[in-house]
Amino acid sequence: MVIGKFYPPHVGHRHLIEAAAAQSEQVFVLMLGSRFESMTVEQRTGWLEEEFAGRPDVMVIGMRNDCPEDYHSDEIWKAQTELMRLALKSRGVERIDAVFSSESYGDRLAAAFGAEHIPVDPARIAYPVSGTLCRADPAASWDRVIEPARQVLATRIIVLGAESTGTTTLAAALTGHYRSRFPTILDVPEYGRQYTYEKFEELRAVHPEAELADMVWTAEDFARVGARQNELENAAAAACPLVIADTDSFATTLWERYYLGEGSHGSAAAVAELPRRDLYLLTDWEGVDFEDDGWREGEHRRADMTEWFKDALTGAGHSWILATGDHARRMRTAVDVIDAVLAQAGALASPPWAGSTVLTGSSALPAGTSLRGAAR
Repeated sequence: MVIGKFYPPHVGHRHLIEAAAAQSEQVFVLMLGSRFESMTVEQRTGWLEEEFAGRPDVMVIGMRNDCPEDYHSDEIWKAQTELMRLALKSRGVERIDAVFSSESYGDRLAAAFGAEHIPVDPARIAYPVSGTLCRADPAASWDRVIEPARQVLATRIIVLGAESTGTTTLAAALTGHYRSRFPTILDVPEYGRQYTYEKFEELRAVHPEAELADMVWTAEDFARVGARQNELENAAAAACPLVIADTDSFATTLWERYYLGEGSHGSAAAVAELPRRDLYLLTDWEGVDFEDDGWREGEHRRADMTEWFKDALTGAGHSWILATGDHARRMRTAVDVIDAVLAQAGALASPPWAGSTVLTGSSALPAGTSLRGAAR
């Protein structure tokens, strides 16, 4: 057995579970989460299951645990261990042989189950990380959170709009603005533009006199663009807790509709795989001069495309803001709301009795640490 609240699950948890699996036929990971915490039991259980997908020797069991914490109370010990026992019983497990933990109270926990305690890196030398550290400074510890959790926890801001409405300018400016706070933030460019260059080069290789208007688009093209746009965005989420993307595969569906009509759904699969969006910033066309860089097909469609975006975002229930005015005004609007979104995302609640894990190089129990901290 391995227990913990996994708030959030990180590489230290993974090391603990892998160490248990290396010495066991079957490992039961008890994910004991509280209603007072911002990440649900279901979320954390799902992240661990995804991290250990393909490992039948690792079973993750999610269990609600709203019991108060008092390490020195025999009564609370019993209340806590009964929750664990019933979590195991619900999966048909009546006996365990070993408890793997990094905590000094692992001996007592194991004894409660008539099991052996096997300590794993109690000084946290191999992986000097804790859930407390990850919650306190997500930017500095982002790479220590397991990737399935990073993909969901990342704040995703998507900038989109019609041709020549300042979308790329705004996305680049916002990325630069937040880089000092989030040094690992990545540029997420519009892959459709790069794909257009490549597709046109292939056409000209066969027909040297071909023009941009001669390009023939297919549903397969938009499927490739949408899938690659998702990959770029998810790579950025893996690298940094803040993602600012210059368009996404949702926007790809609008361009597919423009070129191929309502009956084409090549990019639908990519949209179906999109994670939660925090905010869309839709760049307004009014007041923005049209710049023909040789790859744009005309100013005439900007108003219609902007209305399409408004309708589609509203119909899908997304949070979106029209970024209008000059560049400075657009930046102020965007930064104000992104700062508020980041503040909300960083406000991770804990129950009033929860303690904090302090990494001191010692396996001594931190003051206030609970049974649910047994897996860091």
